[in-house]
Amino acid sequence: MGMREDKKTRVAVLGAGIIGTTIAYELQKRGKSVVLIDRNEPGRGASFGNMASIAVTEFLPSSRPSILSQIPKWVFDPEGPVSIRPAYLPRMAFWLVRFLKAARPKTMEALSAAGAALCHRALTDLQSMLDGIDNRDALSSEGCISLYGSKAELDNDNDHISTLERYGFDYRILSAKDVKDLEPAITDHIHCGLLFPDNKSVSDPYLLVQKFLAAFLANGGEVLKGEVTGFRKTDDQIRFIQLADGRTVAVDEAVLSAGAYTGRLSKLLGEPIPLETERGYHTQIMKPNISLRHSIIWPARAFMVTPTAGGIRVGGTVEMAGLDAAPDYRRSKITVRHAKEALPELTVEDATEWMGHRPALPDTVPIISPSAKVKNLFYATGHGHLGVTYSATTAQLIADMMTNIPIGMDMTPYRVDRF
Repeated sequence: MGMREDKKTRVAVLGAGIIGTTIAYELQKRGKSVVLIDRNEPGRGASFGNMASIAVTEFLPSSRPSILSQIPKWVFDPEGPVSIRPAYLPRMAFWLVRFLKAARPKTMEALSAAGAALCHRALTDLQSMLDGIDNRDALSSEGCISLYGSKAELDNDNDHISTLERYGFDYRILSAKDVKDLEPAITDHIHCGLLFPDNKSVSDPYLLVQKFLAAFLANGGEVLKGEVTGFRKTDDQIRFIQLADGRTVAVDEAVLSAGAYTGRLSKLLGEPIPLETERGYHTQIMKPNISLRHSIIWPARAFMVTPTAGGIRVGGTVEMAGLDAAPDYRRSKITVRHAKEALPELTVEDATEWMGHRPALPDTVPIISPSAKVKNLFYATGHGHLGVTYSATTAQLIADMMTNIPIGMDMTPYRVDRF
């Protein structure tokens, strides 16, 4: 790559999704010389097809005490809200053991507290970062409505609701009439709803990445497209990053923020992490025959609908099948079918289906941490369903670590060596 003329610390950020791009943008603001590296074009992974939600109320651990009895259904019911392909089950056995351990009551409480700490600042951090690129209008003014078809469904969500109360997150109970007044397209056949006013939506999650990328490039940032195949270290520090085409990138520091692919990179450095991919599906409908101002979730039906990217996006299920298996677009069709129960006038015209890889840790809490083994390496991964939600906060925290600014929160729950 040649000798560098500037004396700024050069940082390589590996992964150009919303997490990596916001980190690159923030580090550049702090005076670092940053190169952003990705195997694909920036923003084309999970950041392209996520559900465009700033979901500050959705920090509870995925694992629950009742989960063990549900695992057989996940394996044998391909249309369930969670599906594990049978052939992949042996490969994720150790991940599942850690996942089940996270369901212990004391562990769940600690994990909830860790998620709540991030979510309490997530919206403010993102708004501030958007102000920095003059793009506050990328966020909706409306929140999210959670639907319940019966009192029993509402009661089943009580753990979630009581946790929100305990950690001070805002919500408002809606009658069926209130729901219809806010969103006339929603079915009459619901019991009630909850309004989460701070769960804003993003006007287009892919364009959000592009906005941060444009600001980064305008201030001298560098983007390289290439697959990382190795690292060269001296004195327990990364000095060069090797790309598949033979190029090497000289660096002073590095950040691994490659989403679901971060685990493959960490293994190359002798620091394996229990990272799986939650394969998420969506259907983007450009002619839906309805309009929505709020995003909608229906917990009992396991789907979400968001007005974004010029249309209506429907998604919500989870598939565990690894990084390399072909998509199973039955998953998309399931969520559309469920969405029509909530939105009876919804039509599926001019629609596309998509599958992407969300980086999933067994305890649901992301890794935001210096490496425990490599002196000049930092991790930002495992954000699961909350990549956009946690993006600006993660960028702020990583930048604080890398510029030796005191952090006003306990970072122990997010360390890389906690497993």
